[in-house]
Amino acid sequence: MPDSSDDIHIRIEGRAGRVTFTRPKALNALTHEMCLALDDALKAWDEDDSVALVLIDAEGEKAFCAGGDIAAMYHAGKAGDLGAPRRFWREEYRMNARIAEYAKPIVCLMQGFVMGGGVGVSGHASHRVVCDSTRVAMPECGIGFVPDVGGTLLLAGAPGRLGEYLGLTAARMGPGDAIHAGFADAYVPQDRWGDLVQALCDTGDTGRIDDMAEPAPASDMAAQRDRIDAMFGGDRLEDVRRSVETDDSAIAQEAAKAMARNAPLSMAVTLGMIREMRAPGNGIRDALRTEYRVAHRIIEDGDFLEGVRAAIIDKDRNPRWQHADGHVPDDAVVRMLAPLGADDWDFHGD
Repeated sequence: MPDSSDDIHIRIEGRAGRVTFTRPKALNALTHEMCLALDDALKAWDEDDSVALVLIDAEGEKAFCAGGDIAAMYHAGKAGDLGAPRRFWREEYRMNARIAEYAKPIVCLMQGFVMGGGVGVSGHASHRVVCDSTRVAMPECGIGFVPDVGGTLLLAGAPGRLGEYLGLTAARMGPGDAIHAGFADAYVPQDRWGDLVQALCDTGDTGRIDDMAEPAPASDMAAQRDRIDAMFGGDRLEDVRRSVETDDSAIAQEAAKAMARNAPLSMAVTLGMIREMRAPGNGIRDALRTEYRVAHRIIEDGDFLEGVRAAIIDKDRNPRWQHADGHVPDDAVVRMLAPLGADDWDFHGD
């Protein structure tokens, strides 16, 4: 049995292997140790015939998991230790891939904020349950990073150009939006989650989710499909921004404000990754390999450290982005996405 800690509680209850994130004051943000513990649990339960399914949830009302521990990455990077965040990403991405490829059902109960690293845990699970408080987002461009943890594959699979809209604006999805976009599967009111957990542990039968599911709230983003497709269909970031800025709708105005705040290099690279992931045959490992190439470089050559500084360290909300004029040369995107050779991400380890 993998060990629990103050941040994560791992155990077997009935037919379920259970994982609970237990740092609600930090919005259950993933630490390196939490990623390793979750991965170890999945490996152990894969060989345990007594475990019929895995159930992942979190303490607190505010968040299932609002991302990764970016403050730790910032401090390591500023101290010149680029190896620490790179190790975190390599090992987190292996856990993401294991979830996506797991032979047994994985159920995630996604209350409150589900962002970044939280999407990496829940978004690739086989059974993703949302409730009224659920707010899913990929806000990485706001801190000079890019959607990762396999998020570019999810964004690429969203209807129309919704993936580009979500990746470039960090727009938050409610429960209906999350199901429409392919980030969730079922809506179960949170006041029924206690009964659902008990049923899953007692039976190991994921059919109990369908028994308790209700019609999801309507998706506002689905209703805006045509406008989103028109605004976010451009080939380059400058084309998209031009389309957004010349549209006078409320959704366009909100999108323009968001994109004005975000790192231009991150948005241009995100656009390239989403388009790349739409190529036939691409899967979770392709997405993670490409995302790792960007993560490996962006901490040294991109805007990640500056973005984290402005957002959560100094909190001045005044990042000094590269390409602040909004023009990102094509070769800057190509460099970020290029293979790393011996440093490329590998699911099987270093």
